Amino acid sequence: MTNSVGELADAECILICGSNTTEQHPIIAGKILDALRKGAHLILFDPRRIQLTPYADMHLAHRPGTDVAYINAMMKVIIDEGLYDREFVESRTEGFNALRESLADCTPEWASEIAGIPAAGIADAARLFAGAGAASIVYCMGITQHVTGTDNVMALANLAMLTGNVGRLSTGVNPLRGQNNVQGACDLGGLPNVFPGYQKVADEESARKFEEAWGADLSRNPGLTLLEMMDAAAAGDIKFMYILGENPLLSDPNSHHVREALSGLDFLVVQDIMDTDTTQVATVVLPGACWAEKEGTFTNTERRVQRLRKAVEPPGEALADWEIICRIAREMGAPGFEFTLPEQVFDELASLTPSYAGMSYGRLGTSGLQWPCPTPDDEGTGFLHQGEFARGKGSFQVTEYRPPDEVTDGEYPLVMITGRVAFHYHTGTMTRTSPSLEREMGSAFVEVNPDDAISLEITAGSPVKVTSRRGELVLDALVTDRVKPGEVFIPFHFSESPVNVLTNDAFDPVSRIPELKVCAVRLEPA
Repeated sequence: MTNSVGELADAECILICGSNTTEQHPIIAGKILDALRKGAHLILFDPRRIQLTPYADMHLAHRPGTDVAYINAMMKVIIDEGLYDREFVESRTEGFNALRESLADCTPEWASEIAGIPAAGIADAARLFAGAGAASIVYCMGITQHVTGTDNVMALANLAMLTGNVGRLSTGVNPLRGQNNVQGACDLGGLPNVFPGYQKVADEESARKFEEAWGADLSRNPGLTLLEMMDAAAAGDIKFMYILGENPLLSDPNSHHVREALSGLDFLVVQDIMDTDTTQVATVVLPGACWAEKEGTFTNTERRVQRLRKAVEPPGEALADWEIICRIAREMGAPGFEFTLPEQVFDELASLTPSYAGMSYGRLGTSGLQWPCPTPDDEGTGFLHQGEFARGKGSFQVTEYRPPDEVTDGEYPLVMITGRVAFHYHTGTMTRTSPSLEREMGSAFVEVNPDDAISLEITAGSPVKVTSRRGELVLDALVTDRVKPGEVFIPFHFSESPVNVLTNDAFDPVSRIPELKVCAVRLEPA
C-alpha cells in the first residue's frame, strides 16, 4: 500500500476494484465503513454483488477481465472535462501527452460495449472520483489475477496520478495482500528476480554486495516463477523441489498439470504446520512452527514490520522455519547460516536492505515501523511519494485493452470466477480444522444466476457438473443474483471440490501471475 490502513477512514472517496473487502480484509473494511459514516463516497467495480454493494454510491458489475477498458474510459472523461489535477500532472509526472493520445477512442460508450456496464455509470464514477479532495484506490486479486494484471495495476496508478491522489494522506494506490506476511516475503527476497529490498539480481552492484555478505557466488540471472517451476518439473528439467508453507495442489491453476509436475520430481520436500494436499505427495515432510510458536517479524499490507512473540512452545519436533532452513544449509556446507536467534537474521536483513536499515527489534516495540525507515532516528513512513516519487517524476504508462486469454464460446458459454468466502482462508489448511467454521460452511458450491438456472434446468441445491477445457467438478448449485447471467462463482477452499482443476494457467507476461479470475465453463445438471 502506498498509504496506511487508518488513512482510509478519512478518505472522501474510495474506489474499490476486485476486492471483496468485508469478507477477506475485515479490519480494512472497517476503516472503509468508518469513512462512509463520515460521508465518503464509495465506487465499487466488481462482477459480483458483495456485502459492500448496499453501501456504494454505485456498483458497476463489469465483465471479468475488462478492467483496463473502464479505467481508461474514466481517465478519458477526466481529461476531456478538465477534471484532472493539472498542477500535479505538470510538476510531478511525465508521459501525459502519450497517455492522452492513447485514450482518444476510449469513450465510456466504447468501454460499455466491452465491460457490459452503463456508459453513464463510468462517466459518473470518473467525475465522482476526480471531484474528491482525497480519493483512495483499493484493489485485490480481482485486479492482479489476469493475463493483463500488470496493465490493470498500471492503469489504476495512472488514474491516481492523473487526479493528484498520490503522496498525500488518505489517497494512493492500495493493494490488499492476500495473506498475513505476503508483503514481508516479497520484501525479504521471496521473488525470483530480486534480493531483499527489491534489489535486482541482475544489477552488478547489488549482486556483489550480497556475494560479499553471504560469502557465495550468485547468479545474475532471475530464477523461475511458480508456474514456470511447475512447467519445468513437468518437462523433467527440475528434479527436486522444496515447498514451504504453500499448498499448490489446491491453490495453483490447472491442478492436473500441477499434480503431474510434482509426481515427476525425484524428491519433494514440503515444510508446513499442518497436513495438506501437497504434503500427501511429498517425499519428506518437515514440521514447521506456527505463528504462535515462534519469534520473528511479519510485514503487513501497509508495510508495517511487526514483532512476533512466542506464546507457546512448538509441539513435537516442530521448529521455526528459519531454524529448519539453517540446519539444512549447514548440512549442505553453506557458509553464513550460524544464526542462533531470529533477531540475528533481522539484523543482517537491516544491514543489507536500505528500506529496513533503521529498524531493529528494540525499535519495533509493540506497534512496529513502516518502511522505508532508512536510519535509526527515522520514525518510518506512513505514506509514500510525498514531494516526489522514488524515480523522480511519476511516469504515465500507456495501457491498451486486451481481452482475457480464455473467452466464452458455444461449448463453454459461461465465465467462472473463483474467490474466497468469509468463513475460510485460502486452501482451508487451518480453517477447515475448525468445527465451528465447518458448521458455517462445510462444502463448496457454484453460484448460478436465476436466469441461467432456468435455462439450464438447474434447481437450487441440486448437483451440477461444471466443465472447463481442463477438467470437471460436481457441486451443489446456489441459485442467487449475486452473480450476473452468464457468470458463475466457486470458492477455492475445498480439497474435495478443487476448483483449480478447472482454471487456466495462462499468465501475465510481466508478473507471471495466472489468470485465476476468468475461466470459460459450461454447466449441466449432474
